Amino acid sequence: MKSLFFALLFLSIGASDFTQDEKQNPWLSLAMVEKENTYDEFLGMEIIKAVPMLPAQKLDGEELILSGYMIALSAKTEAESHFMFSRYPQNMCFFCGAAGPESAMQVFMKDGKKIKHSKDKVKVKGRLQIQKNDASGLIYFLLDAELVE
Repeated sequence: MKSLFFALLFLSIGASDFTQDEKQNPWLSLAMVEKENTYDEFLGMEIIKAVPMLPAQKLDGEELILSGYMIALSAKTEAESHFMFSRYPQNMCFFCGAAGPESAMQVFMKDGKKIKHSKDKVKVKGRLQIQKNDASGLIYFLLDAELVE
């Protein structure tokens, strides 16, 4: 039902307007996922998997600029070259709140450059890679990322 809503919304907005919104806020397209029930052999149970819809799939391999929040992978790190990045603050993120995996991604900084961890909203630029079978459940990676001032 949710997929049908997004498909109708996309058609009613028109491709040119959607493209402009997508450039200003790629999270809008990345949020367009379908939920699929699948059996996970490793866990031995059925899980719900998020599968990107066409608007999100079109961004695979594209350079994006995203605003969001850094979530440290280690409590002892002041600067990081690899971190979680969420559309929402930590208390609302995929791991801590009610948001889905389409609202977070792993970020890998260009040339392993470390950036200082921030609790404030930041902008990063990098190349999106959609993950097909990542064990973490995350569907998006941002590669060769740089902090945007």
